[in-house]
Amino acid sequence: MENSTEKVVAVIMVGGPTKGTRFRPLSFNTPKPLFPLAGQPMVHHPISACKRIPNLAQIFLIGFYEEKEFSLYVSSISNELRVPVRYLKEDKPHGSAGALYYFRDYILEDNPSHIFLLNCDVCCNFPLPDLLEAHRRYGGTGTLLVIKVSAESANQFGELVADPKTKELLHYTEKPETFVSDLINCGVYVFSTEIFSAIQDVSKHREDKANLRRVSSFEALHLAARNLPQDFVRLDQDILSPLAGKKQLYTYENMDFWEQIKAPGISLKCSALYLSQYRITAPHLLASGDGSRSAKIIGDVYVHPSAKVHPTAKIGPDVSISANVRVAAGVRLINCIILDDVEIKDNAVVMHSIIGWKSSLGKWSRVQAEGDCKAKLGVTILGEAVTVEDEIVITNSIVLPNKTLNVSVQDEIIL
Repeated sequence: MENSTEKVVAVIMVGGPTKGTRFRPLSFNTPKPLFPLAGQPMVHHPISACKRIPNLAQIFLIGFYEEKEFSLYVSSISNELRVPVRYLKEDKPHGSAGALYYFRDYILEDNPSHIFLLNCDVCCNFPLPDLLEAHRRYGGTGTLLVIKVSAESANQFGELVADPKTKELLHYTEKPETFVSDLINCGVYVFSTEIFSAIQDVSKHREDKANLRRVSSFEALHLAARNLPQDFVRLDQDILSPLAGKKQLYTYENMDFWEQIKAPGISLKCSALYLSQYRITAPHLLASGDGSRSAKIIGDVYVHPSAKVHPTAKIGPDVSISANVRVAAGVRLINCIILDDVEIKDNAVVMHSIIGWKSSLGKWSRVQAEGDCKAKLGVTILGEAVTVEDEIVITNSIVLPNKTLNVSVQDEIIL
């Protein structure tokens, strides 16, 4: 039963500049968690999902970015959702479990009964109230959101085995070399406060092992290189694997969508997934138009209020248009993200692509790709301030910032 006096807090791990290198060129000047998907910063989607948790007291963002990079967003989202959102900067890497423990005084200041832990680079429907209800029913220390994937892709993630009846986590292994299970960890958890004792036990065990050793300084140097710092605690290897099969951890299967946002291409698919979810969660954010007085809208499309779109343009499906974008007559946009201050001139076409901030596409130009979000060049990406001149065609390519393209290119990375 839900206790109306019990408080819940949420922690979202946002990483840092050194963690987002695979997201380049889109993370050169914008922190990856603030990159827009479906018109909202990536981190906005898990934050909005947390708002639906009963008795939510506070949301913490933990990462390595400088505080100034998040201060404006944190202030605006706190006011918008009317829930305190706070950014906590790590002084050094602690691991996801270690970071929870390092900031435990902040996290526990409202005396919560449960703590949600989410990874920012996860795209899913975030069924957090259902996850909490299941966790209370199981009565364990923690509950993981899990999902079934193809056997071919399972080894890219944390694979696990759960009891089909009780849903207890029986075995967990991170990115195994051989197939274990098609059930994987989604990177979304809810814990009771006992999790802090489990993390403390790991640190204490490491400290005890260090004190037992009586080795020369040369041997100690080599041991230190192999062993993790005492306060660096990984959630998967140090907590989930050892506690599996001990009636402490349980699973809740997600039957909806889930993706991990590691490379820029996959963000295009995730933007489309969030756009489709808006039909249920935020229908007011979806654009409409029949081509008479405003542009013809097909499928799920987000258009920022400040964007100017010509009535003869045809937009969608799965298109996100950001602030101050100008879309001229006859333009066709399909499955793309158009970032702030982009100009798309007459009769240009954009398909399966991401157009970077302040870029310009000339008349009758085409920026396109095959649309395979997981292929290296399956999505065309233009970095910030790229100019594509009139009648130029860019296909299956990645273009770094501040380039001018006056010849057509295909299957290239333009440095």
